[in-house]
Amino acid sequence: MNISIEPILIEQKSVFIQMMELYRYDFSEFSSDDINEYGYFGYSHIDDYWNEEGRYPFFIRVDGRLAGFVLVRSCCEHTHLSNPHNIAEFFVMRKYRRKGVGKESAVKIFDMFPGGWEVSQWVNNLPARSFWREVISEYTNGKYDIFTTTEKNEVGFTLSILF
Repeated sequence: MNISIEPILIEQKSVFIQMMELYRYDFSEFSSDDINEYGYFGYSHIDDYWNEEGRYPFFIRVDGRLAGFVLVRSCCEHTHLSNPHNIAEFFVMRKYRRKGVGKESAVKIFDMFPGGWEVSQWVNNLPARSFWREVISEYTNGKYDIFTTTEKNEVGFTLSILF
């Protein structure tokens, strides 16, 4: 299985929007979001990924087929880190879950952006919490910190990647 990470081009925005709808549908289990009157969940930051510095959209591909996406931001929302990055959104389609696609994709993204990392999850999203704990623990050999933000009901991990 060949897993690759590729930047999402502006010309691929419509594909990204469709995949974001799949992600938001999956995530509604934890967010309790509903679709709007047009049948869409929407995502208010779509255009920001081509209009703002420090935002990086990537498709995840498995053997050349679209399998998910990763949105990276060069900032931290909950902590203060040197050369900061965070995973804004991370989505692997159900077909590719529990096959190592998410883990390898996360590692490839971490390797692309050295510096400080913040990865947060909603407290009630137990599958994401378990996934990230395992990936980050293995990637850092257990050298990471945990944070909690009660105002946003999130928990997460911070780690430093130096090359």
